[in-house]
Amino acid sequence: FFFKQKTAYEISLGLVGSEMCIRDRVMLILYRRVEYWVCMLALHRIGALPIPSPSLLTPHDIEFRVNFAHVKAAIVEDSVADRVAAALPKCPTLSLLVQVGAEPKADGWLGFEPLLASADASFPRTPDSPGGRDPMVIFFSSGTTGMPKMVLHSFTYPLGHYTTAAYWHDLEPGDLHLTLSDTGWAKSVWGKFYGQWLAGAAVFVWDFRGKFDPAELLQIIAEHKVTTFCAPPTVYRFLVRQDLKSFDLSHLRHCVTAGELLNESVFRDWQTATGLPIYEGYGQTETCLQIATFRCMNPKPGSLGKPCPGWDLVLMDDEGRPCEPGVEGEICIRLKEGGVLGLFQGYLDEPERTAKVIIDGFYHTGDKAWVDEDGYYWFMGRTDDLIKSSGYRVGPFEVESVLVAHDAVIEAAVTGVPDPVRGQAIKATVVLAPGFEPSDELTQKLQAWVKAETAPYKYPRIIEYVAELPKTISGKIKRAEIRQRDLEKYGAREM
Repeated sequence: FFFKQKTAYEISLGLVGSEMCIRDRVMLILYRRVEYWVCMLALHRIGALPIPSPSLLTPHDIEFRVNFAHVKAAIVEDSVADRVAAALPKCPTLSLLVQVGAEPKADGWLGFEPLLASADASFPRTPDSPGGRDPMVIFFSSGTTGMPKMVLHSFTYPLGHYTTAAYWHDLEPGDLHLTLSDTGWAKSVWGKFYGQWLAGAAVFVWDFRGKFDPAELLQIIAEHKVTTFCAPPTVYRFLVRQDLKSFDLSHLRHCVTAGELLNESVFRDWQTATGLPIYEGYGQTETCLQIATFRCMNPKPGSLGKPCPGWDLVLMDDEGRPCEPGVEGEICIRLKEGGVLGLFQGYLDEPERTAKVIIDGFYHTGDKAWVDEDGYYWFMGRTDDLIKSSGYRVGPFEVESVLVAHDAVIEAAVTGVPDPVRGQAIKATVVLAPGFEPSDELTQKLQAWVKAETAPYKYPRIIEYVAELPKTISGKIKRAEIRQRDLEKYGAREM
């Protein structure tokens, strides 16, 4: 598909004709379909603020976000319209409703195609047209540590993603890139929008609904000759269970991952089958890519890599002092005059929340890591997720990455539970792979596995088996919810 400026101009004028103004807030709930890109570009052009939102939102979720963000308009899939309509009576600011797909039958809704046809093809820029440090887009955070926050980015944000695309994704003109991400989250614009176009590459869109089929994904990569690919480690764990040699992946030349730690066994299995290493990266909704392993570097499986150009990172201890190599600290970004390209402008309408993370010239990410003698960063976890047991500080990702390397484990979440002797005992909540059943024998095997693969003090003294882990709608594990359940279940009993 080739975008014509005419299309974006038409939808821009259609929105303006519907009384959409600069800095009005617009919720987008669209699948991976071309209308998502058209609407984003149109809203950027008129200076309205798109709020990309996931398609799994419930009426309650929609009500919260609309009222919290004072949303004026919603452009949504036909399959989502009923949920928006259910929330509408409690959303007084929501005055413009646009349905994409089937023509709307309910009163008060506009169809996308009629809106597109309601304007001509000219939309001239003026001296007042938005750009630079003007607000551009709002993302809701995933809410792993509390209620979601509204993260505001300016028109400089796309430039920050040039590093993401050109250096981490290793894109060049003529490449075809696939990022496996829903359009409702910031990760989608990491791999589906700004940086890829700035690098001269094309974006491949696979509009699947629900859970992905690993065999189908591999077939699509092969059939459409995708050249670079980004997916979370969980996806790679499913892919390496397939017969990779049966797919023609000869056009695929570069693979990256982010979102959680990549365990070494998956890295090795993928590289053995495809000849391609997997390059890891790290960032947040509030930032672009901060830390990454680039193609010019030697990957260390499980490491995030090194700081990206333009990001002055400092690991700080609890007293605000820089950490020596090998000592864990919080990842902090040194601010500079004129701003850091790709860093958010703040949490919209919440200055007190912003003030808690912008302190004395640094943005505090809330993420813990340590750096080795070669300058590679190793992720420990969120500040709130770290476990303090018998004087040791244990990051959940360290233990989780060992557990998921076992054939019996498909997913794991590690938390600390109250313990009168140790302070906290390490607990693993585990989703088993097909063909395995919970048992005391399996628990002992998993505990022995962790002891053998990492420092023995990190082994989980408690293992609980569940059908699925609680997650945010962006797919991130809700450890806070697990911790609360553990507190109610275990209290301070002896282990």
